[in-house]
Order: sequence, then C-alpha cells, then structure tokens
Amino acid sequence: MTIVKDDHYWMGKALRQAALAGKRGEVPIGAIVVREGSVIGTGYNLRETGHDPTAHAELIAIRKAARKSGAWRLTGATVYVTLEPCLMCMGAMILARIDRLVYGCQDPKGGAAGTLYDLSCDPRLNHRFPVVFGVREEECSRLLSAFFAELRARKKERHP
Repeated sequence: MTIVKDDHYWMGKALRQAALAGKRGEVPIGAIVVREGSVIGTGYNLRETGHDPTAHAELIAIRKAARKSGAWRLTGATVYVTLEPCLMCMGAMILARIDRLVYGCQDPKGGAAGTLYDLSCDPRLNHRFPVVFGVREEECSRLLSAFFAELRARKKERHP
C-alpha cells in the first residue's frame, strides 16, 4: 500500500496526541480515526493514569469514533497511530471494520500489523484491511526514544 499526501498531515495529528501522552508521563503514542476528511476520534496512551492495561491510544480513539458515529462499525475510516498496533488493538480494528491503518514506526516487541504478526490480512478472520507504515517514521521513533531515554536517566538519578 502506498502513502498518500494526506497521510503525512493526519499522522501529524496523531503525533500531537502522542505529545499529550508524553506530557502526562505516559508512553507517547497517539492515534486518530479519520472518516471522510474529518477526525471522528482521538486518543493517546492513558495506561498509567487510568491504571488500565487496555487504555491504548488506538482503543481510546476507536471508542470515541464509535460514540461519535453512533455505530460500532467504522467502515470508511482510517486509523492513524504513531506506533505499530499490538494484538489487542489490531483485534479492535478488525472488530470495528476499519478500512485502513496507517502507522509511523514498527514495534519489534509487540507489533501485530506486519512486524511480529500481521492480523490485517489473515484470511482466517472475517475482516481484512490495507496497512501503510513508515509515515513520519523518524518523528514517531524519535518521540518514543526520547521518552525512554529520559525515563532511564531519571531512574539512574534515583538509583545510582
């Protein structure tokens, strides 16, 4: 699947969501759901804040999009996320019947959209969708790397 012009624009919106997560001390991952040129859902990681292992950026954005749409089926929608989704988030996208996924950087430890697994095109599942990756990859990766470097530095200061 190829990157289209608007993908860079929308990924910028997901990056802004990721920055909001980082400001809260959360892993800076952001997501948005777009349909017909409009954002219908936004989210960023809130796992630490909410003490909720399911509070991933993608799930939050999908929930908001479904509420705004008044339907759980998000056909016609594209999810933009700064980091490759995990198994849980990919499962939610399949269940929500999204049309397309665009993500920034790969997740070699948990990616389920092409790195470790690829649920997006598994013929055993009832829904499949195209995936585009590498959109603003360097920015997405840099945001995560900076967050974890700062976290390690703070831990080192507390426990020399």
